[in-house]
Amino acid sequence: MTDTINVRQLRETLSARLDAAEAGEYTVITRDGQPAAALVPIDVFNTIEDAEDELLARKADEAWEAEKDQPRVAMAELIADMFGEREAG
Repeated sequence: MTDTINVRQLRETLSARLDAAEAGEYTVITRDGQPAAALVPIDVFNTIEDAEDELLARKADEAWEAEKDQPRVAMAELIADMFGEREAG
C-alpha cells in the first residue's frame, strides 16, 4: 500500500509513518503538491542502493572496455613532449 502525504502531515505522523515503513508500506511525500521523496522500508532502500552500485560498476567496466583498445602513450614520452613544447614555445 502507498500513501501520499504532504510535509505538514509527515511532521504530524512521522512516528506512525516509520512504523508503516517497517511494516512494508510506502509513503510518498509531496511538497507544493508534487512528489518530492518517498519513505520506504529499509530493505527496499538497500536493494536500490545495491542495484545502483551494480549499475555504476557495469558502466565503469563498459568504459574500461571501450578505452582499453585506445592508443597509449608512455609517461616518459608524455613528459618529453610536454617539456619539448615548453622549450619550443
